Amino acid sequence: MSIPAFSDIAKPSNDLLNKDFYHVAAATLEVKSKAPNGVSFKVNGRSAHDGPTNGSIEAKYLDTPSGLTLTQAWTTFNALDTKVELDNTISKGLKAEVITQFLPSTQAKGAKVNLYFKQPNFNARAFFDLLKGPTASVDAVLGHDGFLVGAEAGYDVQKAAITRYSAAVGYTVPEYTAAITATNNLSVFSASYYHRVNSAVEAGAKASWDSKASNNVGLEVASKYRLDPASFAKAKINDRGIAALAYNVLLRPGVTLGLGASFDTQNLNESAHKVGASFTFES
Repeated sequence: MSIPAFSDIAKPSNDLLNKDFYHVAAATLEVKSKAPNGVSFKVNGRSAHDGPTNGSIEAKYLDTPSGLTLTQAWTTFNALDTKVELDNTISKGLKAEVITQFLPSTQAKGAKVNLYFKQPNFNARAFFDLLKGPTASVDAVLGHDGFLVGAEAGYDVQKAAITRYSAAVGYTVPEYTAAITATNNLSVFSASYYHRVNSAVEAGAKASWDSKASNNVGLEVASKYRLDPASFAKAKINDRGIAALAYNVLLRPGVTLGLGASFDTQNLNESAHKVGASFTFES
């Protein structure tokens, strides 16, 4: 089993708790296609419950022999985003990214360089923001026989100071994972658990405590049930009584529908409930 990145040590439980719950937005649309020459296109649209509708159009070109990937996107915020990736080109296990952003309306610019290095028992990343700060963020994870230990730190070059640090430990096997993380300068603690009960059922939970905010511990539990090869349902609830339901179905090859709703179970007579839908078309 490959060693995850630092942000992915608790990924199975985080995905179960947060991914594929469609009430977050009123409606989302994603269209994917691929041209005969290998160029892929993706169009995203998202209508928020409160706020403007936003979206983006993206084109990606992959040159497999050289490991070069070029991605260009244009968003409804009038931002031009460009990403150039080199995978296993400079060195085996090393992936390099150069990301730029340009806003024509304000002439604002952004430039970042990201490095990813993976080996059988090691996963390290470094992120550099060249125009803001500049700042750097590095993290690393070591793994052996399912046990994981990782750390992260942020550094501001102008201030010559460490701006943040985090740590995490975890254990992962194909059937289940468990992780404990300490983020925000070791002030926010989380413990999560994910269990693949069988081929159709998944369950997980997460407890969080912010030592600087209160003595209360937040708790979330979630489950996923695969109804058949083309559909699944999810449910979750937290300690505040907010419950969410989701349903995902493959209507036909390349067409996926997602439906979701959330309810404040402690205030069912109020208008805090949300519903949402998602459509994905892929060819």
